[in-house]
Amino acid sequence: MAGPVATSSLAAMASLVHPQVASAKPPFEDRRDAGRRLAASLAGLAGAEPVVVALPRGGVTVGEEIATALAAPLEVLVVRKLGAPGHPEYGIGAVAEGGIRVVDAEITKLLGLRNGEIQRLVDAEDSELRRRVHAYRDGKPFPDLGGRVVLVVDDGVATGATNVAAIRALRRQRPRLIVLAVPVCSAEAYELLRHEADRVVALTVPQRMGTVSRFYRDFSQVSDQEVIDALHRAAEPA
Repeated sequence: MAGPVATSSLAAMASLVHPQVASAKPPFEDRRDAGRRLAASLAGLAGAEPVVVALPRGGVTVGEEIATALAAPLEVLVVRKLGAPGHPEYGIGAVAEGGIRVVDAEITKLLGLRNGEIQRLVDAEDSELRRRVHAYRDGKPFPDLGGRVVLVVDDGVATGATNVAAIRALRRQRPRLIVLAVPVCSAEAYELLRHEADRVVALTVPQRMGTVSRFYRDFSQVSDQEVIDALHRAAEPA
């Protein structure tokens, strides 16, 4: 179990809660570039012996860079977005490991979705969630994070639903501190998530978000195998 968070580490975090505004051109070359920049902003937390918990798939690439820079363990927490029927890109909520379910009541009411329809979406994503858990951890249980400083890492946040689900799943473990660390986060999601996490560290917080991909020059899809390879590299002794 990690010891108390050093005062210098807390001071470093306090300096990170005021995000920058996005520039006109994509600020990040790719996820690794974003991870290295984010790691530099989180360097003050190295002494707190944090655990990096990345959200697959893209968040794992970002998280690997942070874990390497901070000499921290890298873990994954599987979360799945609930997409609206016929429009999967339009999120209405999310599910996470441990039976966590987050549904936006206003959106589901607006779309006229009934409980049965929502449950079918949940069941479908639960199935994919279980598949990924097995692929990434091969039957191993999620580690005990009680009393630890946890860095929740994603490659970007548009609505924040998956991140809310992840944070609520991690709260059950009673960590000492949960810090959400992302390269880019919409202003709306930033306001939502700062009430869920203990700290939100975002390098870029645009007022007009659009898609996460537009903040990267290269936003190539990350495969399951790349996630597995990153976890294996992180598990290798230094």
